[in-house]
Amino acid sequence: MNRAAKVAVGVSAFVVAGLFAMAMPTVAAVQGELASWPVFAQDPEPSEQPRSGAGVDTAETVDPLGDDYVDVGNGTMIPRNSPEGCENPAWLHLGRMTASVGGELLDRGAREFAAGSAGLDAEGWIVTYTVAAGDALDAIAERFCIANALTIAELNHTRTIHPGEVLLLHPDESIPWIPYFAPDDAPAGYQQIPYQDAVEAMSTAAQAGDVDAMRVIFRNDLSGLFPNPADADLIANALDVGDLRILRQMFA
Repeated sequence: MNRAAKVAVGVSAFVVAGLFAMAMPTVAAVQGELASWPVFAQDPEPSEQPRSGAGVDTAETVDPLGDDYVDVGNGTMIPRNSPEGCENPAWLHLGRMTASVGGELLDRGAREFAAGSAGLDAEGWIVTYTVAAGDALDAIAERFCIANALTIAELNHTRTIHPGEVLLLHPDESIPWIPYFAPDDAPAGYQQIPYQDAVEAMSTAAQAGDVDAMRVIFRNDLSGLFPNPADADLIANALDVGDLRILRQMFA
């Protein structure tokens, strides 16, 4: 096997191992983590952790692939300069009821198919992006140095993007995130479409700031679709508090 083939195999192994590790935490560990999330008090205290790579283990390790690859956490190695011109690209990590970013988002400026505006938090970190007419996910990812462009849609509970839509780009890892396609512990034969339709409806209501509509959708269409009742209870708790900052990330 030549060197190029060995590198390709090495990259695949790192990425697959990292994604598998994210997708398969034990139920006990997850329940313990969910119980410790202090996210349902009004006006929660801001996290003191660095926003770049929050919640992602970026400890320096021996890199067998050399300087041409970047460690974006969770065992995932990606090529440097991907997207093109991004020396240190970012990676969106989605797990069981969790979302985080490995790496730092960089706004390289408006461009064709990514002409919308970035939303910043009080500390100046890029958090959201408002879609402009004609925008495309690949171009948005290139603008902000996000290597896995299609994950932007999954993070935001949608298959398509529309002008005026506010996309979450930098999730707060201290707030739960609801999986889009199906609960991660869904059994074989799970009816995915009713779940996905209900999640999309919750996302639309969250964007509109309509907490009452979210409560109705949850009660009538979504609450009974979680194999683990504790996950439904987590959402019910957030709806009781009615904090839109939390709800808009849960159903970005």
